[in-house]
Amino acid sequence: MKHLFNAALLSLIFLTILSCQESKKTSDYPIQPVPFTQVELTDNFWKSRLETNNRVTIPYAFEQCEETGRLKNFRVAGGLEEGGFNSRYPFDDSDVFKIMEGAAYALQEFPDDSLEAFMDTLISWVAAAQEEDGYLYTYRTILGDKADTGWVGSKRWEKVDHHSHELYNIGHMYEAAVAHYNATGKRNFLDIALKSANLVCEDFGKGKIEKYPGHQEIEIGLIKLYRTTGDERYFDLAKFFLDIRDGGDDYNQAHKPVTRQELAFGHSVRACYMYAGMADVAAMTGNEDYSRAIQKIWNDVNYGKLYVTGGIGSVGSHEGFGEPYDLPNATAYCETCAGIANVLWNHRMFLQYGDSKYIDILERSLYNNV
Repeated sequence: MKHLFNAALLSLIFLTILSCQESKKTSDYPIQPVPFTQVELTDNFWKSRLETNNRVTIPYAFEQCEETGRLKNFRVAGGLEEGGFNSRYPFDDSDVFKIMEGAAYALQEFPDDSLEAFMDTLISWVAAAQEEDGYLYTYRTILGDKADTGWVGSKRWEKVDHHSHELYNIGHMYEAAVAHYNATGKRNFLDIALKSANLVCEDFGKGKIEKYPGHQEIEIGLIKLYRTTGDERYFDLAKFFLDIRDGGDDYNQAHKPVTRQELAFGHSVRACYMYAGMADVAAMTGNEDYSRAIQKIWNDVNYGKLYVTGGIGSVGSHEGFGEPYDLPNATAYCETCAGIANVLWNHRMFLQYGDSKYIDILERSLYNNV
């Protein structure tokens, strides 16, 4: 499914892939990117696109979030307005968080008092919607027991390994909060993220809830929180969510342990988010099993499942990978979200191995598919 956040991040993806904080672990990527807060673009290609993104795309994306009820969901969940759940999908919180992340990057490039003030207003709505113990998922907070649907269970986290997107949503929120903190120095959004992450650390892990996320993303967000705070719990939980994958469906890459996976299966956005998280773990722990797995998967994708445009995920029925060399033109799905995830994964592969082939794929996907 196409998410609203695509529009807010397309032009900012260049800054997104530059974003990285110093790790306190003994190991990390051998190649370290320049933090986005130290980057200023002056070229004719990206600069104009960033200006358009800041002037037109981000305001329009926020406008759409208001018109579709996505922003109202936070106000209703926080008791600031009356009403029910207003938008179409339980994961609609994530669209707001991704646009907020894009706006945070824009604030770094184009300081804007009105945008910063609007962000503070949005953050106050998110804070109001967050439950006392840190839980943040407007769908359940608004609907309560009525949230029991095919997507969401009757209890928190009940279907987190399927389609509830509870962890997916807040993973995007963690990324947005880190970007906002780095761009502005303010802790108002970061503190919401940490309160949420602390709850997840309390609820999940060995001897607790032992489930993997049905849609990968929180792994990336947790590692960014770790890089920002130095709190090892966040990194350990990200690795737990990867290590516990086994015995599930190949649709969400849970069919076998991640270190034994060699081929790209299933939903392509989920997959590449997971591969990006695996790359982080491989670099920061020196885990050779992780490294071997993502290199084999990379070969499978790029030597048999990649369009000449850099698009991935040819099959629309499951929004994902098909058989090797089965790359039809007329029905090519090639979701933009998958292209973004492919860029993020290949950026990490380059940081680890320094081989230009990863930058080649990154640029092919970035300039053509994204």
